[in-house]
Amino acid sequence: MTAPTPRRALLALALAAATAATVPGGSASAAGTHGGGAQSGSGAAEGAPAEAVAAEAAAGVTVDNRFWYSYAHWRAGTHRGTAALAGDRPGLVIEAPAGRTEYTDPHTGRKGTWEYAAWTSPVHGSAVPGTEAIASWNAHTPPGTWIQVELRAAYGSGATTPWYVLGRWASGDGDIRRTSVDGQTDGTSTVWTDTLAVDAPARANGVRITHWQLRLTLHRKPGAAQGPTVWLAGAMVSDVPDRYTVPASAPSGTAHELKVPRYSQEIHTGQYPQYDAGGEAWCSPTSSQMIIEYWGRKPAAEDLAWVDSRYADPQVCHAARYTYDSAYKGCGNWPFNAAYAATYSGLAGVVTRLRSLADLEILVRAGIPAITSQSFRTEELTGAGYGTAGHLMAVIGFTAAGDVIANDPNSRDNTAVRRVYKRREWENVWLRTKRHDSTGKVASGSGGICYLYAPARPSLAQIAALRAVGVL
Repeated sequence: MTAPTPRRALLALALAAATAATVPGGSASAAGTHGGGAQSGSGAAEGAPAEAVAAEAAAGVTVDNRFWYSYAHWRAGTHRGTAALAGDRPGLVIEAPAGRTEYTDPHTGRKGTWEYAAWTSPVHGSAVPGTEAIASWNAHTPPGTWIQVELRAAYGSGATTPWYVLGRWASGDGDIRRTSVDGQTDGTSTVWTDTLAVDAPARANGVRITHWQLRLTLHRKPGAAQGPTVWLAGAMVSDVPDRYTVPASAPSGTAHELKVPRYSQEIHTGQYPQYDAGGEAWCSPTSSQMIIEYWGRKPAAEDLAWVDSRYADPQVCHAARYTYDSAYKGCGNWPFNAAYAATYSGLAGVVTRLRSLADLEILVRAGIPAITSQSFRTEELTGAGYGTAGHLMAVIGFTAAGDVIANDPNSRDNTAVRRVYKRREWENVWLRTKRHDSTGKVASGSGGICYLYAPARPSLAQIAALRAVGVL
């Protein structure tokens, strides 16, 4: 339920996207043809036209998403030993290593030599000059491989940040321990686990992130025939204004509920201390597992063989292990959860922000549930029965009156997971950026963060919904 460090109150979660150039148009798409085989390429910078930025600002848009996932996307940018791979799910792969490097894992002390290749994205001009950036990636990392994701931003002044590491990631934990790299800073912005944030933006003379690019470094053991494949990578940049309350959105008036499995985090209290001991610490992986299984995926029996046979719902333990961030010392790293979801066949996952419950209704009507981040005092959310500085739950539907139907993992057991929360209360505790905690002190809210997991090749209705909420 709660996050293990205060920084989790900084921002919020969310997400989902598609792959391949089956998704036409949209800010995250690029024109291009599909071809066979892997092909190297390079591309020029890209950016939002000034008139488009002005239009977005005038419309009060606060979030800009940009993801690369098509064959044309991967051919763009700058390649150092990487290549674009065509197919049903286009990706980025190692074609010929650019060199070797040594990496000493700070969590195990193990030192290893790795071949690597790197891809640098085109420069993206954000439609929203932002105060925060959160990256997302979807990748396949067989044993003996891993990836590093970095982001470099430019401020409105023209100054640029260093290359910030936003994740060293592998789906498994046998080669390296997946990790964030906290505390990187240039004196103007700082990395807080999974989020790059402008320092004190209200007092920073209007400093904003106006442009940014990603660098993906793919690693494999020397001489290995197989390396990682990256299917999707990008980021969400946002500038959500400080607010204690948000405008109310009008409900659609139509009831709709998705059949999502129900799992309680609380029945895992005390399990696997090396992965933060279950209970309140496992809201994120528990929510992730519910949505993954909604889409018809789950770990194979052999994948769960390591879990103590006395534990119920071993797949939740599995999700905790494979979302665990060894630097954060918890399972609540937002991009790590999205990346975990995308390790299942045919699924994609991203982290983003949404604008309102109307956005969530659009997604749910298209069959896409969402995982949202919120914080509140006990009396602020009727029926919750607890307060939290940061908690994830799955939104699975709406009543005819517009109230929120959620699978809330902070429940005594699986049967109690389904909850109905009052629309106005729930919308406010999710979308606000400022709140007063139980002691009366000012604390942070998530500002509408959510994870979105959806098919890598979504239906036309799902594409329309993702476009409508600004993800595509």
